[in-house]
Amino acid sequence: MSSSSDTLIDWYQSNKRDLPWRKTRDPYAIWVSEVILQQTRVAQGLAYYHRFLENFPTVQSLAAAPLDAVMKVWQGLGYYTRARNMHVAAEQVVKEHKGKFPYTYEGLRSLRGVGDYTASAIGAFAFDIPRPAVDGNVYRIMARMFGVFTPIDTPAGQRELYDLSMEVLDKKRPALFNQAIMDFGGTLCTPKNPACGNCPFVDSCYAFRNACIDQLPTKSKKVKVRDRYFTYLMVRYKDFTFIHQRGEKDIWHSLYEFPLIETVKPATLKMLKKTPEWKDWFDKEKLTVLHVSEAMKHMLSHQRLYAQFYILEAKRLPYMLAQNFLQVKIDSVSGYSTPRLIDSYMAAEPVEKYFLTAL
Repeated sequence: MSSSSDTLIDWYQSNKRDLPWRKTRDPYAIWVSEVILQQTRVAQGLAYYHRFLENFPTVQSLAAAPLDAVMKVWQGLGYYTRARNMHVAAEQVVKEHKGKFPYTYEGLRSLRGVGDYTASAIGAFAFDIPRPAVDGNVYRIMARMFGVFTPIDTPAGQRELYDLSMEVLDKKRPALFNQAIMDFGGTLCTPKNPACGNCPFVDSCYAFRNACIDQLPTKSKKVKVRDRYFTYLMVRYKDFTFIHQRGEKDIWHSLYEFPLIETVKPATLKMLKKTPEWKDWFDKEKLTVLHVSEAMKHMLSHQRLYAQFYILEAKRLPYMLAQNFLQVKIDSVSGYSTPRLIDSYMAAEPVEKYFLTAL
């Protein structure tokens, strides 16, 4: 199958994207780019890549940084477990590998948060380790090219497609091959509306010849999306407000948020006042409602969040709220890393008018 890899690399040489992480062999910079791009489009990830390296130019500087500082730089990218894992992995490199990235697949794979794909990508790009970096793009390309109907969300399907990728891989030029197939999947053989008219494999592609492009790759199960309803309480007391840091085993672990009440359906103020959280935090405290936002929809991988924000004013210190939350100056909130959902609302005009501006 060497002709396939030659064709792919020839296509890449004429069509490759100019990306900064392709101009380095530094495993640290390559690792940063790969982790950012796991769940992020290149256009968005590019700015974060530069920002991350400006703040943490070396693995030593990342390992030495406080986690809060790392989370703040990551803010807005989502999937925050990536940032937490990077911080731990940087500490591993410094403590266990004397500040140098492992140069074997097994060594790279031992780092926190580094899976098969990332270890293969770093290995190929930094050390010319001949392994294919197999992700969703590669599964899709291989399934369409060779007519693989085994579901890609099963071990059997993943094994079959990995073996095909290993056969196609140019073992003398693994970096070029992996870069080429990433670009091919990102710009040509896309999930929807692939540009088959520009594809160099159009004559040999199983899916194109059999008119089943939209049927490949296959999956065995569909993930059910769950609806959740959040109400955030942005409480003003003089120049202060209240936030807390989310705990472990949480998608937003280590991020800060305002007091949150989750309900089984959209909640009115009357409903909120009957919740255990409201009673615990405010008891009989009188609060003035300054603003109530429209419901905001926020999509996660397996969840649909519907969030509302209440901006409230307290004339007296809500004692129980202060016991359970961190009391901070309102103008310092922007210095804390918060979920993208809160970032989006904090940029809205009513926040400036009712929350950030002195009353």
